[in-house]
Amino acid sequence: MLAALPMYDRPETAAAHDALWSAIRSALAAEGIAAPETLGREIGLWEGWEHPELVLGQTCSLPYRTRLHGRVALIGTFDYGLPGLEPGQYCSVILARHDDASQDAEALARGRFAINQPHSQSGWAAPYFWAREQGISLRPALETGGHRASALAVAEGRADRAALDAVTWRGIEQWEPALAARLRVTAQTPATPALPLIAATRTDPLRHGRAIAAALAALPASTRATLGIAGFVPIPAAAYLALPNPPAAAP
Repeated sequence: MLAALPMYDRPETAAAHDALWSAIRSALAAEGIAAPETLGREIGLWEGWEHPELVLGQTCSLPYRTRLHGRVALIGTFDYGLPGLEPGQYCSVILARHDDASQDAEALARGRFAINQPHSQSGWAAPYFWAREQGISLRPALETGGHRASALAVAEGRADRAALDAVTWRGIEQWEPALAARLRVTAQTPATPALPLIAATRTDPLRHGRAIAAALAALPASTRATLGIAGFVPIPAAAYLALPNPPAAAP
């Protein structure tokens, strides 16, 4: 069995994620569902998402709709309580260096755009379609491997712009104010459904959803605040599948 919640796990939130999983595990037990004692933090993303005994995982909507749909059970998503968005939604922020006064159109058309990974909704798909609406053909110049690494690439001058999902950016602002101070938000992409919570195909999404909602209700408010999780939303697969897929990104 495997459970993994890797997408927003960082040293400052690790204990809170462990507490969240402990609460979910207890709530799953009340539903008659066996679950591992601890979160798996050593397994790779795709290995975890496609694990045949995945009890609970967290993926990105682009890999969900291009590869995982039909091969995993969709449970729903956490609501991260982002200002101005509906429950269960998120978006990307476009970042520039704090001292870079150039306009996005110029920087995106002629400068260096960093992506975290080519299968990222927030790091590639969202900014691609946002830029296209402005008549900009967005082409990545480098692939960093992670959202925080993309932020560093901009701060250090190796890239001119990058897109980070708003939850990751909120974490950088909270936990790494020195890095955040070297950057500025220039724009925000339209909202889309937040990261899908998934499990192995034999899973009953309703029972899992009940357990997650019960676990969140039982968590101390301070733990939920550390994680930035306001609740659980059972978003249907159609909401993810309706999103367009960007072209392959090849820096």
